Amino acid sequence: MCSPLTSHSTSSSPSGADPGVAVAAAAAGHGPGSPAGHRQTRVLVVEDEAAMLRALRINLRARGYDVTTAGNGRDALAEAGSRPPDAVILDLGLPDVDGIEVIRGLRGWSNAPVVVLSGRTGSGDKITALDAGADDYVTKPFGMDELLARLRAVLSRDDPGPPPASLTIGRCTIDLATRSVLAGTRTVRLTPVQWRLLETLVRHPGQLLGTQRLLAEIGGPEGQRDRHYLRFQMAALRRKLEADPSRPQHLLTEPGMGYRYRP
Repeated sequence: MCSPLTSHSTSSSPSGADPGVAVAAAAAGHGPGSPAGHRQTRVLVVEDEAAMLRALRINLRARGYDVTTAGNGRDALAEAGSRPPDAVILDLGLPDVDGIEVIRGLRGWSNAPVVVLSGRTGSGDKITALDAGADDYVTKPFGMDELLARLRAVLSRDDPGPPPASLTIGRCTIDLATRSVLAGTRTVRLTPVQWRLLETLVRHPGQLLGTQRLLAEIGGPEGQRDRHYLRFQMAALRRKLEADPSRPQHLLTEPGMGYRYRP
């Protein structure tokens, strides 16, 4: 794990940038910026640490994002209201209001995905942020490449498109149209709840889906709609689909937060 001020790129920092802030110069002009006449993807970065804020702004702009910034929660909500962002990168530890309140304020009118940055590692903080409406949670210190990958994933949320007609997990070929699974010539049977769980995950490739959201999607028997029930169903899916359920490659757990499908 690298410092939160360090990108995995080996390019040198631009003039005036903090030492250790590596920016991939080759990425400039090849990010999500649109052709002339079309607006770039706008990202609002909310962070009260000046060095961190500068590092994020430099790295995001180098990759073609239109970046706006705020150093506290009230300014963040005002900036979002005047220039609605396509996505928000939000530190929870702000000097005026807690980042959770910023998420709730945004969710009153905006569906822009929110990626939380925080030094808080407790599962309770993560669950509270996700339940408030955050889309992903990155713990400090973090790698810049990881953060950018998470940002791309949540931005693709708005138009995920239909899930693929078929996909492969481990030894299994899964046909979502016919709801059939083959491991070689052997048929693998999934329960209705396991199908709903699998379909929900594959509709959002790469994205973190919180526990409460997944429970709402899959339903299940009354009195069993809790985290233990979801953990049981995910373990069953892995046993049926993953080549090595103890080291899953596709159906991943984000401890204390939820689950993610990695194609």
